[in-house]
Amino acid sequence: MCVLISYLVYSQTAFLEVVIPPDIIYEETSGDMMVPEGGSAKLICKARGYPKPRVVWRREDGGAIVARTGPNSKNERLTSVEGETLSLTKVTRSEMGAYLCIAANGVPPSVSKRMMLHVHCK
Repeated sequence: MCVLISYLVYSQTAFLEVVIPPDIIYEETSGDMMVPEGGSAKLICKARGYPKPRVVWRREDGGAIVARTGPNSKNERLTSVEGETLSLTKVTRSEMGAYLCIAANGVPPSVSKRMMLHVHCK
């Protein structure tokens, strides 16, 4: 009688990618703000996660964000603005309200922070 015992050793290499859902970095993110009518406001929203989150700004009421790019430029009315910084110039009272910064990277859940912009009218 003959017995054959074989111990096969398999080796396999795999790639493991660890993903991290987005998170707002509150210490580096703006809070509620008051600006004079005609003044400027800069709202900042920092987020972390892997892959790096994309930050988008929207008005909570669904209204347009007014982008004023220069003295002779036409004002653009945008439903959203991408980037960590939202810069508003020549602010009018119609721009007063809640703004949302939304951070997403494809790993659920997306996160958001609400910031109130108060305009001190002349």
